[in-house]
Amino acid sequence: MTGIFKTNIVTQEDRTNVIHAIRSRFEIGQCHIDLEDCDKVLRITDMKVKEKEMIDFVQQQGFYCAILD
Repeated sequence: MTGIFKTNIVTQEDRTNVIHAIRSRFEIGQCHIDLEDCDKVLRITDMKVKEKEMIDFVQQQGFYCAILD
């Protein structure tokens, strides 16, 4: 499954930290946060967890995260 989420991640450092945390915690394919997009889109391929679990995890890192409609 591919997860596509809206976030409030705005800095390169935060992007690096969140991606590292996600990769350390979950078995995933590619993970990218588009800082240029107005929704700061987090896209995760080959996600093997439920979207809710990923949202909760990103929020535990201190950031807003929701399914992008």
